Amino acid sequence: MNIEKVGYSPEQAAAAAGLGRTLIFLAMRDGKLKARKLGRRTVITADDLKTFLDNLPVREVAA
Repeated sequence: MNIEKVGYSPEQAAAAAGLGRTLIFLAMRDGKLKARKLGRRTVITADDLKTFLDNLPVREVAA
């Protein structure tokens, strides 16, 4: 049985998105990436990570 991952630690979110750990923490601090707390654990949902990535600026290609 394959269980779909729905929550990530900041480190796992960084790895899944191909981003640095520091960038993830900065985005959380700035309110650009939603994170939830469960005791001492920080959890980023897969949906929130996807929303964060979808809202990043699109790089324009020079003509």
